[in-house]
Amino acid sequence: MKMVSWNVTRRCNLYCDHCYRESGPEAGDLNQELSTAEGFRLLEDLQKTGFHLVIFSGGEPLLRPDLVELVDRASELSLYPVLGTNALEISQERLQNLIAAGLKGMGISLDSVCPEVHDEFRGREGAWQKTVASIKKIVDAGVPVQINTTLTENNYAELDDLIDFTRELGARALHPFFLVPTGRARKIEGSSLRAEKYQQMIEKVLTRQQQVEIELKPTCAPQFLVQAEKMGMSLRFSRGCLAGVSYCCILPEGEVHICPYLPVEAGNIRNNRFSEIWNNSPIFQKLRDYSNYRDKCGSCPDVDICGGCRARAYYYSEGDYLAADPWCQVR
Repeated sequence: MKMVSWNVTRRCNLYCDHCYRESGPEAGDLNQELSTAEGFRLLEDLQKTGFHLVIFSGGEPLLRPDLVELVDRASELSLYPVLGTNALEISQERLQNLIAAGLKGMGISLDSVCPEVHDEFRGREGAWQKTVASIKKIVDAGVPVQINTTLTENNYAELDDLIDFTRELGARALHPFFLVPTGRARKIEGSSLRAEKYQQMIEKVLTRQQQVEIELKPTCAPQFLVQAEKMGMSLRFSRGCLAGVSYCCILPEGEVHICPYLPVEAGNIRNNRFSEIWNNSPIFQKLRDYSNYRDKCGSCPDVDICGGCRARAYYYSEGDYLAADPWCQVR
């Protein structure tokens, strides 16, 4: 399944330590963001290019005034629209309008069971309370919720508590995101889980998946599929790193990037149609030919199901998105 993450705005009501888009209350130029009409054309082209899942993210997508219209248009095109949001503030009316427009689910950021830890990471006091209240409201409305947690040295020990809390809230999934140093996260690179601890946490997430009914997926940790095979697990996912293969990111101003965490531009939809960029960009073509991958990723027999984290490779090689994933401990 092909999917795209569309950062519909750089504006955000939080100022998170790790934001890949360096979003905030005053970020970006609203006049430069794709207009509603441009958004409709993009959605139409995504549908024609064989994409299915559209993640409206940001920044904070709920700050986009025409979000309901965009979700509605995606639904009309038989796309599968979901939100990537902090859900800090969503009124009952806005929620119902999104549901009526065809919203299929929300991925909601929650980084701790401790309000103080979450609030410090997200840059706003009281954020935890507001987000948790919204999660309860959204679940009660029947919208599937996936909780997204960024794992760092500061919260990885909370994994079991986060799993229990996710189940308590009625969410259907918990996806632990392993920190990638891009955007503002470059300033907290030292808090990334690395090497042995990185691998240990992948194994722990998979072990817990065997014990609970909600979905647990290590994200930005593509080695999880190789590890799952070793553990005899059958998961619904077909590849670890999807960047440029069946997934990409569109920025608020129309730039097409390999993924949200990898600042390499493959084109701009204001200059070329998305379909042309997706099908013909030399960057995407290189990513789809695994013989281009370097060092141990290039020689790995599991490159077809893993691929290594291209964003992490890019950062630690000083700009080579085809380099080896430095934290891989599988081979």
